[in-house]
Amino acid sequence: MERPRQIIECGDFVLRGWRGQSDFAPAFTLIEESLDHLRPWEPWVAHHSEETTRDFLAKSESKWASGDVYNYAIAKAGTLIGMCQTYRGAEPQGRRIGYWLHPAATGQGIATRATATMVTEMFTLPDVEYLEIAHDLANTSSAAIPRRLGFTEVRREQVTPPAAPSGSGIDVVWRLNRPTPPVDGTRRL
Repeated sequence: MERPRQIIECGDFVLRGWRGQSDFAPAFTLIEESLDHLRPWEPWVAHHSEETTRDFLAKSESKWASGDVYNYAIAKAGTLIGMCQTYRGAEPQGRRIGYWLHPAATGQGIATRATATMVTEMFTLPDVEYLEIAHDLANTSSAAIPRRLGFTEVRREQVTPPAAPSGSGIDVVWRLNRPTPPVDGTRRL
C-alpha cells in the first residue's frame, strides 16, 4: 500500500508527520493556546489533557502505518501552528480531510494552502477516488476552504446532539473527485 510523503514543503510552512512523544511539548502548547478558538467547533477539546495529547501522538504512527489516518503537524519557521489530517471515509475509495490552526495563524490562507496540498498528495495514492470535507453549518470559516478549492456540496447531515458546542447540529459535506486524465493522453493545464 502506498503512503503519502511524511514531509511536504508548502513554501513558507511545512506539513510533517507527527514525531511521537518528542512532539509532546509543542503539540500540547499548540492545543492549549488554541482551546478557546477550537472549543466552539471541536468536541474533542472538552476532553483535552496531557494524557489525551500523549495518546494522540502514540497512536499517530500506527494509524499512519495502517493507512487509517495521515495526520500532519503544520509548522512555520520551526513552530507548530496547526494540524491537518486525512482519514478513511465511509467507503474504501474515499477519505475525509480535517484541519485547524492556532488563532494567530488564521486569516493568512494557511489552512486553504495546507488543504490544497493534502488534496494533491492524496490524489497521488491510487486507491483514493474522492475526498470529503465536513463541517458544521454554522462554521463559515471552515466552509470557505472547500468552496475555494472547488469541492461541491453533496449533502447535509443531521447530527443529534450537535457534535460541537456552537454547532447547529447540521454537518455540511463537500466532495472533490479525482481529476480524470484526458482521453488523448495530453496534459490539461
